[in-house]
Amino acid sequence: MAGLELLSDQGYRVDGRRAGELRKIQARMGVFAQADGSAYIEQGNTKALAVVYGPHEIRGSRARALPDRALVNCQYSSATFSTGERKRRPHGDRKSCEMGLQLRQTFEAAILTQLHPRSQIDIYVQVLQADGGTYAACVNAATLAVLDAGIPMRDFVCACSAGFVDSTALADLSHVEEAAGGPQLALALLPASGQLALLEMDARLHEDHLEQVLEAAARAARDVHTLLDRVVRQHVREASILLGD
Repeated sequence: MAGLELLSDQGYRVDGRRAGELRKIQARMGVFAQADGSAYIEQGNTKALAVVYGPHEIRGSRARALPDRALVNCQYSSATFSTGERKRRPHGDRKSCEMGLQLRQTFEAAILTQLHPRSQIDIYVQVLQADGGTYAACVNAATLAVLDAGIPMRDFVCACSAGFVDSTALADLSHVEEAAGGPQLALALLPASGQLALLEMDARLHEDHLEQVLEAAARAARDVHTLLDRVVRQHVREASILLGD
């Protein structure tokens, strides 16, 4: 990550954060009444929307049904206006397919799919604005949407990115920090057990520094969990008031 000074001598990043500090997170659940579950999240200037349908009967060929668990289907797309460059194909391109696969692997590790054999759970995520940490924002939005749908999970699944600059691990990378290049990773964590649902690395990093960067991302993911838990509790309180409980 050369060129732009990403970390000042005083330990501040380009946007004024400390090394391990998260960007501001705001989230809402139940934003679409038509879906079984939905959520909207903002992590800094990255904005993502997730909707969930299911569990329901398998759509299409019945041969796709799994006898011992639910089939998890994840689709990712990004709005044509989500970045400075207009996209011709907001979904269906290679990046979207890879992101959909990563999301499916993540939620297969978190959802108790064995409780719904021969059924299907659909998770659709769209990025409305991309400013770094896209995978993490998608996971965190989808977690809230799955919980909103009442689908049993082993735990929250919380995600965050991290990078390495000037011998310092940086958590929750912005677009500027990602674009500068250098070692970066993204992880999805089940905070109660500490189990990793997914870990991806985009560049080589010496093993002497790997533990430091992993710990920065995991610590940030646990901070995300604290914030998401607060959102869920607030949503439950508001729903109870509406129901008159």
